[in-house]
Amino acid sequence: KGKYSFVDYFLKYLLILSNLVFTVLSLMALVLGTWGLVSKQSFAREKIGSIGTDPMLVFLTAGSVLTLLCLSGCVGALRENRTLLKLFSAALLLLITAQVLTAIVAYGLQDQVVGYLRSGMLAAMVRYQDDLDLRFITDEIQSNLQCCGADNYRDWELNIYYNCSAPGVLACGVPATCCVDPLENGTVWNSQCGLGAQLLDEFSAQSVIFLGGCLGGISRWIEQHEGLIGTVAIVVVGVQILTLFITSRLLESIRWHNVYT
Repeated sequence: KGKYSFVDYFLKYLLILSNLVFTVLSLMALVLGTWGLVSKQSFAREKIGSIGTDPMLVFLTAGSVLTLLCLSGCVGALRENRTLLKLFSAALLLLITAQVLTAIVAYGLQDQVVGYLRSGMLAAMVRYQDDLDLRFITDEIQSNLQCCGADNYRDWELNIYYNCSAPGVLACGVPATCCVDPLENGTVWNSQCGLGAQLLDEFSAQSVIFLGGCLGGISRWIEQHEGLIGTVAIVVVGVQILTLFITSRLLESIRWHNVYT
């Protein structure tokens, strides 16, 4: 009585090791998010209003929350601190509940989710030239899904540089990632292939740029990969539930150890 079994030790060090790994990963996300925001001077008074649409804020927020969560689990298991382990269990249970509820709500309110996604994409397009991270994400979506804009290529009219009333060379154009063939002679990237695309009618434009919007492309991608997405979601939640079970087992072992020693 009062002695830890081999299984108890195994679960304890498994919990320590897994939380240590995720603590390091979370710290990396936190540092990346902080560096991204600071390097772009996102905390400056003139930019603070648009910080909510900065993708680096996701890394900063997620990194902070997960660092605290994983650190409490790691230290709690290492020091056999029941208070920290209880805090870790409660936070993990809250996280699991939030993820499940979010998935249920998102599935039940698909139209609203599409609306939020459209608003986010349009906001990213408006700031396309001003935020390198939003520009990178937008370019990746357009090039990989072979789409242009949120609903169609004319959404780029919202950007002050691509607006047809703009004074620059980009006026009435679209980014090169909207182009059907952005490589000149198959080798050289042609950054000007989308110039003047908004002036073309759809019949003429379809040979130059992708006409379809990225919202439709995202929907099709999700439909094509829904099995993989579901599997990944189940595995992620399953690992969290397993971690919760291991923590509960460790808490019980610590309690019995303290009672009989």
